[in-house]
Amino acid sequence: MVQSISTELRHDLERQVLSRTGRRIRDLAVELHPEGIVLRGVTQSYYIKQLAQHGVRDVMPDVRLENAIVVAN
Repeated sequence: MVQSISTELRHDLERQVLSRTGRRIRDLAVELHPEGIVLRGVTQSYYIKQLAQHGVRDVMPDVRLENAIVVAN
């Protein structure tokens, strides 16, 4: 049951981030940990990295969030 909820939440967050960023993050991964959420992937701008963060905040405004998305060309 808990695994099902966390899988559903992870997919919801991934969809939100992809929608918010116009799918401009490669290899997006949303990791759920007891201490918070970690975003991973690669994008071409800091603006898109910030949009990804706001995508998570839209769903979970008070969660501890680490944005480990790499900005590279």
